[in-house]
Amino acid sequence: AQLTAGAVDGSVREVRIVAAPDQPGVDLLCEDMGAEAHISLADAAKAARSETLLVAPAHFRFRDGWIGALNAHMAANGGPARVVGLGSGGLSRSPEGVLVARSGVAEADGADLKHLRRALGFGRRRIG
Repeated sequence: AQLTAGAVDGSVREVRIVAAPDQPGVDLLCEDMGAEAHISLADAAKAARSETLLVAPAHFRFRDGWIGALNAHMAANGGPARVVGLGSGGLSRSPEGVLVARSGVAEADGADLKHLRRALGFGRRRIG
């Protein structure tokens, strides 16, 4: 639901879900969202039509104003960045995604999101 505003704005053009083929509920989720499922991050990146990808964990929740922050970042230079989401409350760390070129995901072939962040050297710049 949080991606809907981005879709209306034109910032979100497609959604791809990485999940095991036998994971319950993935087919229904894809059908509801108009998304496509893939077995790996690399496969999802190869199938993506955009050159810039936002890769986020399943539990990611966007902060208020995320579309404005994303658009401002893209207008400034559009380079790679960490995207910080809302935490689940308490002292837990906020979930993080990455904004990255599709080629960056291909270079980290086989990596999950945690390894992708490390392989691409994310640590300083962030959106959100």
